[in-house]
Amino acid sequence: MKVLVPVKRVIDYNVKVRVKSDGSGVDSANVKMSMNPFDEIALEEAMRLKEAGKVTEVIAVSCGVAQCQETLRTALAIGADRAILVEAGADLEPLAVAKLIRALADKEQPHLIILGKQAIDDDSNQTGQMLAALLGWPQATFASKVVLDNDKITVTREVDGGLETLALTLPAIVTTDLRLNEPRYVTLPNIMKAKKKPLDIVTPESLGVDCTARLLTLKVVEPAKRSAGIMVPDVATLVAKLRDEAKVI
Repeated sequence: MKVLVPVKRVIDYNVKVRVKSDGSGVDSANVKMSMNPFDEIALEEAMRLKEAGKVTEVIAVSCGVAQCQETLRTALAIGADRAILVEAGADLEPLAVAKLIRALADKEQPHLIILGKQAIDDDSNQTGQMLAALLGWPQATFASKVVLDNDKITVTREVDGGLETLALTLPAIVTTDLRLNEPRYVTLPNIMKAKKKPLDIVTPESLGVDCTARLLTLKVVEPAKRSAGIMVPDVATLVAKLRDEAKVI
């Protein structure tokens, strides 16, 4: 069984994001980049399925600039068997990424595609759903538990009212949530081994995909700073301020 795991290169979650002075976007110059945390969880789940003997090959895929090779090498160090980079522009929209992965899925014929539910840079939460629609595959989003059994996969997903369990027939799409697993640390020997694993580079043109932007960013601004809280002497004063000043009751 073959599993495809898309991974995205994003600004590291420990870095404080800063907006460019002209408001055209986020400043990523000289900023530490890393694999999207949700994609790390997806890759970890694929590796656990492989270690359980239910998956034979794990392929990591990334779409973006040439520096995404670093992210793919990290994926190979974690345990992926090979990697594919679709070298394109830095600002790929979710639909373009979904089309690129669809083209790779048509070529590789995976039985399962596992990806993070969203990227921490744009928080779109769209690629997995769009990919499922383009491929015509069943999907289970926000997975907190995955059980693979031959040609079926059972996914427990987190919803507003609690948990929902779905049974899907392969091939299928699964997007991962935070509570699915805890990604492993990359060891130095595996980093060295990753340098010898195959990493193929293709272009959107070779896949027959048009990545022309459909969205226009007008302006990016930082969120307004929160005002400081105040202390109140009693409940009556609190209720009065909520009613008269905040106008929430």
